[in-house]
Formats: sequence, structure tokens, C-alpha cells
Amino acid sequence: MSLFRKKIIDPNAGSEDENPHGGQSLTKVLTVRDLTFFGIAAILGAGSFSSLGGAVFNGGPGVIILFIIVAVACGFTAFCYSEFASRIPIAGSAYTYAYVSFGEMFAWIIGWALLMEYSIGNIYVAYSWSDYFTSLMEKCGVHFPEYLSTSYMEAKKAMLKYISDGTANKELMLAWQSAPTIGGLKMIIDIPAICINALITYLVYRGVKESRNFSNIMVILKMIVVVIVILVGGYLVFSRGLVFNWHPANTEGEHLFMPNGFKGIMLAVSGVFFAYIGFDAVSVLAEESKNPQRDLPRGMIYSLVICTVVYILLSLVLTGAVDYKKFDGVGDPLAFIFEKDNLNLGWMQFLVAICAVIAMSSVLLVFQMGQPRIWMTMSRDGLLPNKFQKIHPKFKTPSFATILTGFIVGVPLIFTDKTFVLDFTSIGTLFAFVLVCGGILVIPRRPRVKGKFHLPYVNAAYVFPVLLAGVAAYLYFYSDYFKDLSKFNYTNNPEFVSGKKSFMDMAMVQISSYIFWGVCVILAVLSIIKKYSLIPLLGLVSCLYLLTGMTKDNWAWFLAWLAIGLVIYLLYGYKKSKLAGEPKK
Repeated sequence: MSLFRKKIIDPNAGSEDENPHGGQSLTKVLTVRDLTFFGIAAILGAGSFSSLGGAVFNGGPGVIILFIIVAVACGFTAFCYSEFASRIPIAGSAYTYAYVSFGEMFAWIIGWALLMEYSIGNIYVAYSWSDYFTSLMEKCGVHFPEYLSTSYMEAKKAMLKYISDGTANKELMLAWQSAPTIGGLKMIIDIPAICINALITYLVYRGVKESRNFSNIMVILKMIVVVIVILVGGYLVFSRGLVFNWHPANTEGEHLFMPNGFKGIMLAVSGVFFAYIGFDAVSVLAEESKNPQRDLPRGMIYSLVICTVVYILLSLVLTGAVDYKKFDGVGDPLAFIFEKDNLNLGWMQFLVAICAVIAMSSVLLVFQMGQPRIWMTMSRDGLLPNKFQKIHPKFKTPSFATILTGFIVGVPLIFTDKTFVLDFTSIGTLFAFVLVCGGILVIPRRPRVKGKFHLPYVNAAYVFPVLLAGVAAYLYFYSDYFKDLSKFNYTNNPEFVSGKKSFMDMAMVQISSYIFWGVCVILAVLSIIKKYSLIPLLGLVSCLYLLTGMTKDNWAWFLAWLAIGLVIYLLYGYKKSKLAGEPKK
């Protein structure tokens, strides 16, 4: 049971200059406004300016339903993060929360999963930033060679696609054809993505005050531009009579708000969920918050609500301005709707390009701040070498961990691509959310203390079983959900026929759905026996449901990643842990 030894932290931790992990403390400078702005900076970025296009293509106008579902799941999760942040107002985020509630091995797993969310997720953001930056430079008359502004893997995939079916992205094909060759290897590298990563790493290394000021300015600028996009785009949708795009025709000629049905919406899970990851990065900044027990919960919830409203409005503008089918492969959806063949507003294209560069710079900044602080906390607990907790004497930042994070983001930019990173990051983050919500269920309730956040307690003993039975009854009598779930012949399934999902992908969805409903039944029984709190229970179930939308490749890469992490933990962290020498309780 020593694998599950738990860390006990004083509830008053983080209120003094020293920290409960040991080592030097970080500078307390962040207010609730700063934390809210950091949350918006992380959430409103690559999701709205890049992955939103693919989500709209899969779900059509009905994708706003998935945004609401994901927002509700994130909302429940945000309450759980807030409860933990109020109890444990120190750096570490979900890693520290899992250490307290589930024990050391789960804490390590969460820390390893957060590496995917913050560091690997930033690879996708860096790619997207590069796309918008080079587009902006083109409009200013500065041309970047294609082979110096894209990734090797994307260009190679485009070449293979061209060989197989004769179609491919023209820019990616040009990158492959025009790239110089050294030793038989095509010299294709995304220089802008590497440069912005280096610049952001330097800024985070210099200090949280500088990062805060830079982030706040970028958030204000991008919110102004996003509001302009919503107002101008919305006005043109109504003034030009384009509202018919909100009820496009499906393959059978029916005009529906969800042309691909709910299954089509679920295909967009990775893209939509990626749009929301980052609100939890606020909790990583606990040690630098002036009043973390009050301000951290507010910062997370405020930023989540603001960004949900923005995403819904943006989705309606996009699907109203242009037929959703045109968003296939579009990496710059907000600029795309103002192109000549669509709404035809060149000045808006230019404005959106500028905003995108600003917005994704702020996302890079927040994520790049998050990962070093996770590593710093793990090092303080003995699970990583002492080098990771080294604080710069002048800048008061985790210097070694910050530089290493820069390398972990920068090196894969040379050999990976956006699609892989998007799916990989989303499943890791969902897994972390599941453990945070589950952690609230297993820790004891506490008495209310004035001035601190408290998760409202609603006894789920009867509410959750009735709610679960009601949802199951509705799906059984008023939809084909359970009927489709019982079919293992996919020859007539549109997703299988179109090639969007393979046989194994379809089977994985069914298997994970069966597991999901089995877990729900178990949770319903436990809620009666243990009188669980309803909010974390709903958060847990919501995140588990979103995991059923992941493909076999998502699960295979994720499980392989976890296996590597467990090997490292057993070889080093388990033996070096500060709890290793403590007597068993």
C-alpha cells in the first residue's frame, strides 16, 4: 500500500513566505483579476482560432450543444478544483490534489498527464501561432518559404495523401517539393513556431510580474477583436439572409440543426475539449496568488463562464456565415469566414490575423508557466531530482524547470504534427479531470470557514440514481442510442462508410460506452451508501462520458505514455519520495 501513501498538508499552507513542500517560495503578486485574465488567456486561444474549424465541420451548427456539454463538465470540474484550491492553496494543481486524496502513485500519474496538457498542448498552439503569423506576414508583403513555416510530418502526410488519392493541401505539397535535401532528408522545419516558443520561455523565465502584465494586455486586445468578429459577423449573417445555414441539409436532404446527428457532434470532442483546457492552469498559480483560497476559485469560474458565452456566439457566427461543410481542413476559421468567397471583408481578415497572433501568444504564456510549477512541486516531494525545484535568485521563477519545458515544447516541433498533439492532449486532460472530481468524493467534508470557498453540498443519494434512470429511459424510448450500442455490424454506419472512423474506433466507442454505463450504475449505488456530493459526482460522470468519444489511437498513445511514466516513478520517484522514510500510518 506504500504506492498509495498520502501527503498531509496544513489547510493554512501557502499563507506565509515558506511553503509546505519545503524550499524557496514564489512571489505573491496575483489578484482575482489577474487570475481571471490568465484563465481567459489560456482558454480563448487556439480553440477559437484553430481547432474550432474542425469542430464545426464535424458537428455543424449543433456543435454549440457540445460546447454547452463540455462547459458543464468543465464547470463541475472547476468547482472541484476550487474546493481543492481552497483547501490546499499551494502550487501543484491536480498533482497535489491527487497526492492528498488518492496517494502518491496517482499523484505521479496526474503529474505525468499534466505534462501532456501543458507542454505537449503548447506544441499544437505553437503550430497554430505559426500559421496565423505567416499569414499575417503575407498580408504585409513578407513571404516565408513553405518549407520553413510548416512541420516535416504535415508535409510528408500531404505527399503521401497526394500519392494515394491525388489530393493534398497545396502549401504543404509545395513545402515538400521545394525543400532542400541533405543526406536524403528533406529540410522542413517550422521556424516561427520554434522562435515563439523560445521567446515565451524567456518571458516566463524572467518572472511572473512580466508575464502577468504581458498576458493582461493580450487578453484585453483579443477580447476586443473577438467581440468585433461576433458583432460584424452576426450583423452580416442577418442582414444578408444567411440564417438558413443554421439548418443545413444532411445526406438525406433533411434540413437540420444537427445535420450529422449527435454522433457527428461527438466526433468534435477532441477539438471542442481542447478549446477549454487551460482553465485549470489557474490553480497552478496558487503559490503566487495574494489570497488563493478566495481568488483562485473565482478566477477559474469567471474565466470559464466568459469563454463559454464567447465560444457559443462564435460557433453561431461561423455556421451562419458559411456552410459548415466548407470548414473541412480550415485552420483559421475566424479569418476564413471573411474571405472573398464568403463574407468578403478583407480588413476583418487582417484584424483577425493580428488577434490570433496575440491570442495564441497568451495561451503559450499560461501553459508555459504551468508545467515548470508542476515539476517544481514534484521535486519538492522528492519524486524528481532537486534541480527541478531550483528558484532563480533574482527572478524568483523555477529556472531549470522553465528552460526544460521550453526544450520539451521546442524539440517535438521538429518531428510531430497538429492532429496527433490535439488528440493526445485532450485525453490526458480529461483523465486528470476525472481524478480531481473523484478526489473530492473521497476526502471528508469540512466545516465552513468565512472567507474561503466551499463546494456546495447536495446529497446525491437519491438525486443521482433518479437522474441517471431518467436519462437512460429517455435514451431508450426517444432515441436509437441503446439500439445502436447493441450493434457490432458497422457496414451501414455513416461514420464507418465515410472513413471517419475505423472498425476498431467504432468498437472502442461501444466498449467504452458499456464501461461508462457500468461505472454509472456503481456510482449510483455508492451515492446511496456513502451519500456522495452531487456536484463532483456529475463532474466525474460528465468527464467519463467525454472519454467515450476517444478513438483507439488516443487510448493506445495515452496508455503507452502512462506506462513510460510509471516506469520512471518506480525506478526513481518511489525510492526518493520524502514519504518513503515515514512510518506507515
